Amino acid sequence: MAADRRSSWLKGVLDLLVLSCLTEGESYGYEISKALAEAGLGEIKGGTLYPVLNRLEEAGLAVGEFRVAERGPGRRYYHLTEAGRRHLATETDAWLDFHTAVKTMLHTGGTTR
Repeated sequence: MAADRRSSWLKGVLDLLVLSCLTEGESYGYEISKALAEAGLGEIKGGTLYPVLNRLEEAGLAVGEFRVAERGPGRRYYHLTEAGRRHLATETDAWLDFHTAVKTMLHTGGTTR
């Protein structure tokens, strides 16, 4: 049940989390998935992650570039666009406001007095 709950919570914020993984430069799918897992968000499988990356690319928030590797398979590297940086900043503020409201409700039982 806890995994189902976490999955449901992630759906609303995964795009934002993926964008946040690109703030320090470019990255590829496996690295992004690993960073999310190391942050305590659980394993994000490719069937979930790659549609997010495609959606961010289609929205002009990230750009992907395929590169052939000397060893092993090629990889698609992603980086933020300026629009992606602005979107991340705006949505981060909105998410933190929402988080504060949820936290307040949970701690006060809905009473603000």
